[in-house]
This record gives sequence, C-alpha cells and structure tokens, in this order.
Amino acid sequence: MLTLYQFERSWGNPNLSHFCVKTETYLRMAGIEYAIRTTLPLFAPKGKLPYIEDEGIKLADSRFIVRYLKTRYRDLDEGLSQAELAQSLAMQRLIEEHLFWATMYSRWQYTDSNWQTNKRAIFGVLPPVIRDLAALVYRHRIKRQIYGHGLGRHSAEEVFELGMQDIDALSTSLGEKAYFLGDKPTTLDASAFGFLLNTLACPIESPLKEHGLSKNNLRNYVERIGKQYYPDLYPA
Repeated sequence: MLTLYQFERSWGNPNLSHFCVKTETYLRMAGIEYAIRTTLPLFAPKGKLPYIEDEGIKLADSRFIVRYLKTRYRDLDEGLSQAELAQSLAMQRLIEEHLFWATMYSRWQYTDSNWQTNKRAIFGVLPPVIRDLAALVYRHRIKRQIYGHGLGRHSAEEVFELGMQDIDALSTSLGEKAYFLGDKPTTLDASAFGFLLNTLACPIESPLKEHGLSKNNLRNYVERIGKQYYPDLYPA
C-alpha cells in the first residue's frame, strides 16, 4: 500500500503543511488507498514534507508525487482542455509560489504569538532538550527563504497587500462554481484546498486570514471540500 509521510495532524485539520494537505486531498479525491506515517522534515529525502513510498519507489515534492499518482493510479485532470490545463498550472503557481510565502510570513515572522502557535504544532513532538534549538534553526532558515523569495524584503502591510491580491484572484476565479474548473475536482482543487485551509482555517491570525474569511465563496468552498473528502475530521 502507498504510504504518505507527513507531519502529524494539527489544529483539527488534515495537516499544518499546505503541501501535505494538497497531496492527501489528491489521494482522497482520486480514491487511492494509502496509509499515513508521521515524521519530520529532517528525516525526509529532500528535507521537506510530504513524501511517499510506493512499490519500492520513494518520491518527494508534491508536484512529482501528483505526477506519479496521475500516471500510476488516476489522473484527476483527464478530460481537461489544453486551455484548462494552462489555467490550472497558472493558478497552482500563484497558490504555491506566491500565496504560500505570504502564509509562511504569517506563521514564522509576523507576530510572536503566531510563531509560538506554529512552533508548538511543529516541534512539540521533540524532546525538550532539542526542541528550542531545532525551532530556532528552522525559523532562521525559513526567514531567509522568505527574504530570498522577495516577500520578506517588504513591510508586513505590503506582504499582506500582495497576498490579498492572490485571495481576490482565487475568489474571482472560483465564482459560484463547485470546483475551480467546473463540476468535478481536479489537481487545482487539491492544491487550492490545501492552501486555503491553511490560510482561513488555522489559528494563525493575520490581515490575510481576515481578508480570506471575507470571501464567502472561498470560506464555503473550504468548508464543503473538508466535509466531502475528510468526513473523519469534519463530520456533517
């Protein structure tokens, strides 16, 4: 059976990692049987989660994992036109390469309260003797990555202004549709759910979260997808 390696469940959600939720949601949307093993990034092949093991194959990075799942099991994007596939890729890039960093800023840099919440969720499983040191090292590394991306060079107000533009684009793109590309879930929905859930429905407070919650269609989308594909976590 395919095994998904990820953080332990946190905050009553599938995962605190956007990419772990994306991957598990794809598995559930595609009806692929899997088992979960919890771990930390330092034990992962590329130093990041999630990764999978399946039939002797070990794969890291949600993009390569989804590509494998499409080929080996089921392609949620089957039947999409070339224009729809292009739209899906562009929206995933917006979500995973830009909005993501605004949410990381919220967790790792914006306020001490957010950082403490994030720290407990990620590093709480470690023995006290190494917990604070590991958290300090990873926080320094993540803050450097945020700066290297470019968002970390801006003020908090500017970071959230840019992130809100992403939220606006997602809300406009979704409109009143059940899913981003119509009446059935696609890879884009697995990605969008993972990132919107970890923006709107986690205990990390920021203007970005407030703005996302003001979008009724996005809020309803997250709630509906959660109940539909995670009835074990979000009973109707």
